Amino acid sequence: MARRSDASAGTPATLALARAGVAFTALGYEHDPRAAAYGLEAADKLGLDPDRVFKTLLATVDGSLAVGIVPVAMQLDLKALAGALGGKRAEMAEPAVAERKTGYVVGGISPIGQKTALPTVLDESAIICESIYVSGGRRGLDLELAPDDLIAVTGGRYAPIARAR
Repeated sequence: MARRSDASAGTPATLALARAGVAFTALGYEHDPRAAAYGLEAADKLGLDPDRVFKTLLATVDGSLAVGIVPVAMQLDLKALAGALGGKRAEMAEPAVAERKTGYVVGGISPIGQKTALPTVLDESAIICESIYVSGGRRGLDLELAPDDLIAVTGGRYAPIARAR
């Protein structure tokens, strides 16, 4: 079921997927600390289509934290995220808050296995993909899984929350 191409893939995300019986593939790469865009770095180093590599972003929607997952070449549409969650206003969360609430470091925040379960929205563009890639819980590790499995394991939902840069 779980295929690992990186022997050191044991993170809260991979453990949560294994516990849930969700099939995934862990892909490791050598993270460059100078990389400005972690998700684009992952797509480039793993030779993946950036439309299938998704970044995990934390925002506050009407004062409560939420997770937005969008393709790495796109931006999170904060107004759309707020609307998808029945809120009025959203803004990006401070990196320190994101790290504290998820248990992950920025650039390695996985939508799976977070310390605190948060409302999660995956951009609807993922629906057309057989599989997508998300952070595995540390810089230099991505996980390939079916988008419906990501929705199931996070208790999330699909919505149009991405916009062009």
